[in-house]
Amino acid sequence: MENYFNYFTEVEEHFHRRRGSTLLLSTLDWALIETWKDAAIPLEAVLRGIDATFDRYENRPARPRKINGLAYCSQEVLAAAEEMKEAAVGAHRETKEPAGLNAAEISAFLRRNADALEELMSGRPDSRGTGAIKRLPEPARPVTEDAANALRNLAESLRTVTPRWEDLERRLTVMEEKLFAVLLAATPDDELVAVRAQADRELAPYRRKMPAAQIEQLHKQFVHKRLMEEYGVPRLSLFYM
Repeated sequence: MENYFNYFTEVEEHFHRRRGSTLLLSTLDWALIETWKDAAIPLEAVLRGIDATFDRYENRPARPRKINGLAYCSQEVLAAAEEMKEAAVGAHRETKEPAGLNAAEISAFLRRNADALEELMSGRPDSRGTGAIKRLPEPARPVTEDAANALRNLAESLRTVTPRWEDLERRLTVMEEKLFAVLLAATPDDELVAVRAQADRELAPYRRKMPAAQIEQLHKQFVHKRLMEEYGVPRLSLFYM
């Protein structure tokens, strides 16, 4: 793939192509993609798994239901990843920076997120037009301000220095984890219980189809994504460019 940081977009578009129609991915779908990314499952393995799932579905004599979510592809994705892992054993792999990254585009992405964080602190709707569903908790303000300043500094530094993209991604991940942690601590217990209950309901049909460790990770990612959405906090990772 031209740009590994297009992971989310590539998966979404490939799923839509195979399904034959555009279906908005759910919070669960996006959380699942994130678990695959965090588990270092290659993009190629995810695309192969999606293809295998649809190929098997299309060969069935009766098709009572459409494939309406990425969770249906989970087993095939894990199988494809394992096959690629076995095929790579003993093979020499040269470590390279991901291709296709553009410093100007990344700088603009960092500034957009800094703008969005600052607008959340001001209480104004953000530039994306979505606005924050909930008011940013007071304890989150110092962390949010620090993140916005750090993003602007990183964007400015890209004018003169080209960093290792993996190192930049790690820094962005740390910022996002801090934001999530403070939001988690500031959210009332009853609201967190409601979000976790929603995650349980959406995961219920897949508990027998996925390994327990993946279910647990997916549950955490669901809560993470839902909480960030509810406060209107942008995702900082380069994977969301």
